[in-house]
Amino acid sequence: MQQLTRSFSLMFNYLSRLNRIMLGSLAIFTLIIAIWKNSIYFPLFGRLNTTIVSPEKRKFIDQPIDTTGHSSQFSKENEKDIEKNNSNIKIHETSNTNKYVIFSGDTISKILSQHNVPIADIKVLSREHADLQNIKVGQSLSWKMTVNGNLQYLIWNVSQREIRTYNRIYGKFQENITYIKGKWCNTTLTGYLNGTFINSAQTAGLSYSDTYAVISALQWQIDFKKLHKGDKFSVLIAREMLNGKSARTQLLAVYLHTAGKDYYAFLADNGKFYNRDAKGVTQSFMRLPTLKQFRISSTFNPKRLNPITGRITTHLGVDFAVPVGTPILAVSDGEVIISKYDDIAGNYIAIRHGHQYMTRYMHLHKLLVKPGQKVKLGERIALSGNTGRSTGPHLHYEVWLNQRPINPLTATLPRNESLTGHDRSEYLNKIKTIIPQLHS
Repeated sequence: MQQLTRSFSLMFNYLSRLNRIMLGSLAIFTLIIAIWKNSIYFPLFGRLNTTIVSPEKRKFIDQPIDTTGHSSQFSKENEKDIEKNNSNIKIHETSNTNKYVIFSGDTISKILSQHNVPIADIKVLSREHADLQNIKVGQSLSWKMTVNGNLQYLIWNVSQREIRTYNRIYGKFQENITYIKGKWCNTTLTGYLNGTFINSAQTAGLSYSDTYAVISALQWQIDFKKLHKGDKFSVLIAREMLNGKSARTQLLAVYLHTAGKDYYAFLADNGKFYNRDAKGVTQSFMRLPTLKQFRISSTFNPKRLNPITGRITTHLGVDFAVPVGTPILAVSDGEVIISKYDDIAGNYIAIRHGHQYMTRYMHLHKLLVKPGQKVKLGERIALSGNTGRSTGPHLHYEVWLNQRPINPLTATLPRNESLTGHDRSEYLNKIKTIIPQLHS
């Protein structure tokens, strides 16, 4: 041992000063680590005792240790006290509730799988509740997981008034739908025309949908393009308030004074509007623009094969095989907006009926009306022909609703109806209380 120590000392002396400093530092660092590890693993009991203990002694050692270091037996009273004290301890756990707002391209399976919801739970949800495949952008989802990592429940906020909850019950998910009802209240809004009616109505506090409802109710009585500055209007609206906001509205009545006349429209219990005399404010439409029905040579067809071009093109109307010179009639009251010749349509006429409807008549032989002219239901407006791009004498007839073509043969067309009997009496009693609100 002495020889080993002497050899190490001679070797250490031959080292440079820098190497001796580094070697010394390493030795000190190693000593510090050894002391630190010893203090961590054996802070109380010193070295680990590997002596084999008999079962009898082990029974004694396994008993609780009190603060004095002596073993003791806990009585049942002490155990109850411990349970009581432990019950008062609040354990703060991290929240396992997730919330998600749906974006474009999202699916229920994609959302839940990305948030580590078990595939088995996702399959059960999708199989039992197919409506979950109809989630839409802007809606929201929230769900909670159990401590075992399974889906506990899922909440689908379908809308402001509809909430669907899927609770886990014995491995399945039970759906509960909650509909939230708001509080309805009536509001009267009054304004004066200054500019367009739409701008004036919005200045008075009407929303775009409210304004459109007013125009639709009065469209058969008034030409909104010919109102005058200062014309007065009043609107009675029912609003449903939900969570402090207006969820939806219902037009109940409207009054407009223009050119020295008063115009009214009141909502009846059947969902239609009538005037002060319980007469319908809607104009009637004829189904066909001719005195009798002629053979249909081409129907309304979005994918019709054009007989001239040979290409599949949309056929927006109905073709009637009528002889040249057949009288063509206006199907309802309206205003002529077009009456001219076109290279494709030939001589053709377009008539506006109220605010929502328009009819068009093409390939005519002779035009009998001019733009801006007012026409009545059943009035003769033209004679049929074979002008423009046409394979033979016929009438091409179109009906448009809200700037979209509809099938003239199957579409539900407006009808003028009046209330009678008991319905009329109830209606007249009802509007007696409404009219003063419109003039207040």
